[in-house]
Amino acid sequence: MVYFALSLTVLNNQIMTSITRFASSMRFTFACVSAAFTLTASNSAFSATLDYSPQFNETSRYSTIISANGDLADVYYPNSPDLHTSNYAFPVALLLQGALVDKSFYSDYASQVARYGFVVVVPNHFRSSPIDPSAPPSLLAETSEIEAVLSQMTIENSNATSPLAGIVDTERLGLLGHSFGAAVGLSAIANQCLSFLCSEPFTRPKELLAGAFYGANLRNQVTNEFIPISNDTIGVELIQGDHDGVALPERAKGTFENIQTPPKALVTLRGANHFGITSVNNPAGARPDPTAPTLEQSVEVETIARWSGLFLQSSLLNDQTASDYIYSSGDALDPNVDVNSIAVPEPSSTTGLLIVSALALGYRWRNQKVRLTK
Repeated sequence: MVYFALSLTVLNNQIMTSITRFASSMRFTFACVSAAFTLTASNSAFSATLDYSPQFNETSRYSTIISANGDLADVYYPNSPDLHTSNYAFPVALLLQGALVDKSFYSDYASQVARYGFVVVVPNHFRSSPIDPSAPPSLLAETSEIEAVLSQMTIENSNATSPLAGIVDTERLGLLGHSFGAAVGLSAIANQCLSFLCSEPFTRPKELLAGAFYGANLRNQVTNEFIPISNDTIGVELIQGDHDGVALPERAKGTFENIQTPPKALVTLRGANHFGITSVNNPAGARPDPTAPTLEQSVEVETIARWSGLFLQSSLLNDQTASDYIYSSGDALDPNVDVNSIAVPEPSSTTGLLIVSALALGYRWRNQKVRLTK
């Protein structure tokens, strides 16, 4: 009886010790979960106070000739009192125009994107039609503009008399594009030289890090099949008006699905037609969109410029505030858009804490079971 009583006492002590350790494990787990949810709530509150507005209030513009091809280009850049006394280095954003759309019709859009901290270059590029080579040259973008503009920005940056002297980051390039020009940009990111978008061999430059395009899709013009875009983690954003009667919304969705890797985003602008990016609807010379927009032109332009500028900030500058807008809060903050965005996966603080907590609990519970069965 004495032996039995002693054995029972030892067993009770073991059980109580196991229960105490298990309770300690549970307290540890709940503490981690509590910290995770506290961190999530803090992040949400932090997001609500972020400033997504452009960093610069004003921009300036000048015109130049692109030496490599003779194109006349308008150049937009942030204008700040300390422009040449601070250590600015603005990435380049090349805007590839829509078919038959003069560069002047992009002035409002380009100026607003420049306020997010970019040198925006808008050339008028003339070339023969890929459909009718015998026709006179017309305003049509092509991939050769990319290297030409990069070379010109290096010249401008090193020229002491240029407005851009010493303020251009020539190692980082983003593409902007509209309609036909957007297809050119998508093919460049895919590192493809398609016959109707590229008139000579093309190799994607290492400086090309992102593209934001309006009214865009990339299809085989013979089979009408969507072309896979092997973007190799180069960020791609498609902004699409749901009233677009030229580049149909379902084609943007098909193109988005064929972008092979994140980061990528599809931003649908409700009430915008094909020319939401230009200063006026149906600009002179371009094929008109038969569908009228329901948004004011200025609202269309500002919205497209904001989503373009912040996407370039996120992709070219790794700006976390801009990333929060594109991949998290922007959809809810902007009443005129619907957003489908996929960021490059990163383990979040919340997920990490929950995983650690679960592993710790599982490990300690297994140890309790081993001890109880001994």
